[in-house]
Amino acid sequence: MSDVVVIGVAGGTGSGKTTVADAIVSRIGADRIAFLQHDSYYRDLTGAAREIVLHHNFDHPDALESELLARDVRDLKAQRAIEVPIYDFTRHVRTGGTRRVEPRGVVLVEGILIFVERELRELFDIKIFVDTDADLRFIRRLRRDLVERGRTVENVIGQYLETVRPMHLEFVEPSKRWADLIIPEGGFNAVALDVVCARVEALLQTAPV
Repeated sequence: MSDVVVIGVAGGTGSGKTTVADAIVSRIGADRIAFLQHDSYYRDLTGAAREIVLHHNFDHPDALESELLARDVRDLKAQRAIEVPIYDFTRHVRTGGTRRVEPRGVVLVEGILIFVERELRELFDIKIFVDTDADLRFIRRLRRDLVERGRTVENVIGQYLETVRPMHLEFVEPSKRWADLIIPEGGFNAVALDVVCARVEALLQTAPV
């Protein structure tokens, strides 16, 4: 193992992955963590027709440039800073700008499909899957897309039935077999978070100097 601890937090849309990730950052310390989100690595749809964008399958592994994320994680493990793409979810394009992330003792990666890709999955020292009931996940996604991404109710429901739910059943749900720890109740499960953070601290203390 390298002297950098890499944590993956996966789970279905609206499962509470970000809440878990935020809790880990809060407990371990933001100054010790390089935080990456798989969503930043969506492929650029600049120039695509509106009809194509409306029916694009954003929940399939091919929609994300996972190979770039894997390269960035390897760079951080090698103590090299990276430039993370900035994605505009209202227009479904990369803005052209980037966010610089410096190497830290812990790399935390959050995303729906991060355990699906073997190249990415094998980089994680700790793999966490956040398991939440489908009805709660849908409500959370609906609220997020309405408030943060300017979507309509009809559009969100249509996308959920057309791609989100089928892709969850085909890819996301089966990927939890790779998890080291499955957390029910998301970020509100204090016991599970205690276990995760204790494990991270132990790995950091035993890492080679």
